[in-house]
Amino acid sequence: MFTGIVEGVGRLAAAWERTGGRALEIAADGVWLEGVAVGDSVSVAGACLTVVERSADAFRVEVVPETLSRTRLGSASPGTGLNLERALRLGDRLGGHIVLGHVDALAEVVARRPEGEGVRLVVRAPARLAPYLPDKAFVALDGVSLTVASGADADGRFAVALVPETLRRTTLGEASPGQALHLEVDPIARYLESLLAARRPGGAYAAPGGGEE
Repeated sequence: MFTGIVEGVGRLAAAWERTGGRALEIAADGVWLEGVAVGDSVSVAGACLTVVERSADAFRVEVVPETLSRTRLGSASPGTGLNLERALRLGDRLGGHIVLGHVDALAEVVARRPEGEGVRLVVRAPARLAPYLPDKAFVALDGVSLTVASGADADGRFAVALVPETLRRTTLGEASPGQALHLEVDPIARYLESLLAARRPGGAYAAPGGGEE
């Protein structure tokens, strides 16, 4: 579990195609790596991956087919910048929102506009995710916790406002029209929707203790 508060930007150093997946070596700041061990979960551009090897200035992860099908990690080339965050520890401050690192889909940047000292990004998500992106909802883009500034329309277009600090500290500072971003909707909203759907007539909701409600 993560918070969407990016701790640093790593760079893809190398990639290897493997049967049923892909291995990535990611160069990262040594100070950030001091808190990372083999077996740890880390967020790489918003995707939760497991560290399988670590050196003084890089770590390796293996990406399975399911993750490759939902992200751009299968086509990322050496030099690509990747937002990094270590997993949340019990007792840490939750500065952003709960982010699971389970990418829902790729979203496309359709516009980038200056807005004061910051930037407004207009992003198109798959239409099926539009109900999870109303005004002021949480959303994670490439692992960055953001608030929806303008809710999604029927085509899945929504906007987020990026403050100067986000532009400086994350890869969203380089996001441009046509670029694909990893999108994860607020998991709490998704779970609530599933529970409410099960309570509707014809749903299969079972009350605690096994009784039907």
